[in-house]
Amino acid sequence: MTIGNIEKLYTPVQPTVKQYTDDVAYCEFSPDKSLQSVISCYWQLKTLKPVINSFNYRVVADGCIDIFFELDKPRENFVMGFCEKFTDFVLRGAFNYVGIRFFPTMFSQLFNLSAKDLSNQSEQLSAVVPEMAGFIQDNFDGSVDHNDIKKLLDAHFTDLVNKTTFNNDVRLYGAINIILEKKGVVDIEKDIDTGISTRQLRRLFEYYIGDTPKTFSKVVRFQNILKAKPSGESLKKDKLFFDAGYYDQAHFIKEFKDLYGVTPSKAFGR
Repeated sequence: MTIGNIEKLYTPVQPTVKQYTDDVAYCEFSPDKSLQSVISCYWQLKTLKPVINSFNYRVVADGCIDIFFELDKPRENFVMGFCEKFTDFVLRGAFNYVGIRFFPTMFSQLFNLSAKDLSNQSEQLSAVVPEMAGFIQDNFDGSVDHNDIKKLLDAHFTDLVNKTTFNNDVRLYGAINIILEKKGVVDIEKDIDTGISTRQLRRLFEYYIGDTPKTFSKVVRFQNILKAKPSGESLKKDKLFFDAGYYDQAHFIKEFKDLYGVTPSKAFGR
């Protein structure tokens, strides 16, 4: 199965949770090789000891759709759509969340659903994909360890992928590849010509990704800045924001804060 080239050009990151803190552990692990063009990663966020007050889990914009659930309470399963801004989740006590992060377009391909209907929100998975919600509820509990999580998810998604007829639309994936290759620094009108009108391309992006080519490009540009891991000082000195297509520093700071939740200097250090 070959669909576009997303997995080779794009590695979405979630930098706001360090791998280990005193109270909370976060890790990402890869799916089976056959699934790595569909699923970016599986992830787990769990307490090492109950948090006394609350834990703020901030999810930055990454262009992806995630399914996530509470391992100890598998009835509590959700899907989070494409988000054009950061999202905060306030967690309390003890928790153990598991997630599946799908590459752009792949959730819509697997479940034959419009990503636009999920944009900028979290929904009960049972209301969106009841079969997937049922699988989670029936197969997971607090006794399942890291290796079992991977085995269960790999087996389920391998079967699902094998049953899915993917729409490898060269107009859509050609446009996505251009955006990824240019690291989001594109003029939608001038740089993307895949044989359809701007309006038709917008419809494809909204259905399969959840937002417009322009918004997706903005998120890709932001993600590439995160991947570069600049220091606060180098951002000022090297003018990375100009290279990334921002008009000026003020524009860069505003957009970064919308997507991350804090200013670049706070995210990367001064």
